[in-house]
Amino acid sequence: MAQAVKATSQSESLVLSYMDRAGRIAIGQLADGFGMSKSQLADTAGLARETLYRVERSSAPKAQGRLREMLEIISRVTEWAGGQEQAMAWYRAQPLPAFGGRTAEALVKDGKAAAVRDYLDHMAVGGFA
Repeated sequence: MAQAVKATSQSESLVLSYMDRAGRIAIGQLADGFGMSKSQLADTAGLARETLYRVERSSAPKAQGRLREMLEIISRVTEWAGGQEQAMAWYRAQPLPAFGGRTAEALVKDGKAAAVRDYLDHMAVGGFA
């Protein structure tokens, strides 16, 4: 249980580090933080490319929620992945055996971020993949 609480506080910290004063994920800051264009960030989060270029779309609940889910998952693996960039690489490319070899990125794009978070919580307490 303590591991899950620690993971939650770490994920909140990363999410908060990319929030603007209005409480939304700052798209430009997030893209810059991961060395991506807004188009690449949109693709990684499973959003239409034009979504992150229009303020009204980028601040919509769906876009903000998807970016938050992505950040929460990346933050949970940052420590053991060796850093934020490595965590993003894991998110995008590491096949997860428990999900038939699908990546965390593919699962989040399909609306299954909660399943990835549950999987990571299971692994944090010593569970098997």
